[in-house]
Amino acid sequence: MTDEPLADFGFERVPRRRKAERVRGVFDSVADRYDLMNDLMSAGLHRLWKRFTLDLAAPRPGQRALDVAGGTGDLAAGLARRVGSAGLVVLADINAVMLGHGRDRLTDAGLVDNVRYVQADAESLPFADNSFHCVTIGFGLRNVTDKQAALGSMRRVLKPGGQLLVLEFSHPLPPISPLYDAYSFHVLPRLGKLVAGDEASYRYLAESIRMHPDQEELLAMMRRADLEDCRYHNLSGGIVAVHRGYKY
Repeated sequence: MTDEPLADFGFERVPRRRKAERVRGVFDSVADRYDLMNDLMSAGLHRLWKRFTLDLAAPRPGQRALDVAGGTGDLAAGLARRVGSAGLVVLADINAVMLGHGRDRLTDAGLVDNVRYVQADAESLPFADNSFHCVTIGFGLRNVTDKQAALGSMRRVLKPGGQLLVLEFSHPLPPISPLYDAYSFHVLPRLGKLVAGDEASYRYLAESIRMHPDQEELLAMMRRADLEDCRYHNLSGGIVAVHRGYKY
């Protein structure tokens, strides 16, 4: 027996200090097929969810934006196109392999001059206070060990008047839940095994969604992080939600 603090790793309880390492192993494993699997898992809907998030963010030309846990760069690419050559987007991710894939994708898309890349932990972002007009995190918060610390860190780097947008899998509405559970725990791991050669990582991803706070709980967490005018938008029957809050 030990009094060491524990954290959720899917349905498993692991030493808190080990969770980031375990998550890193998952994304090291799936990085090469991450984008393909996103398209297959969501039937392409993830592109619409991200477009909706970008429309809410609505950064203006010349502004500065940060995409946390940005992975292969879908949100960062959209932000970069919107802030234009006079603006700046920082793509941050704790995982070096995912960050490398993001840099390669954005470079291939011609997004070079207004994008920077930083390997960083969402819980302790290495940026000055009041640095960004907008911060986004897409499908990354559920993998963070201390979600409340991450929300506080993201708020800290926002400029006054800036907004945080959290795009994340959430808890679907009751009529959808049984079908969604069947898909998540039976189809998704098999798809991961077939396409990415990794059943275990996609079983973890399904479990991590179930352990993530639901819409109302995450809303309360954002308010505890001193974000204001917080609200959320359910997408696809609550399978995904976009939470939004401001720093004043």
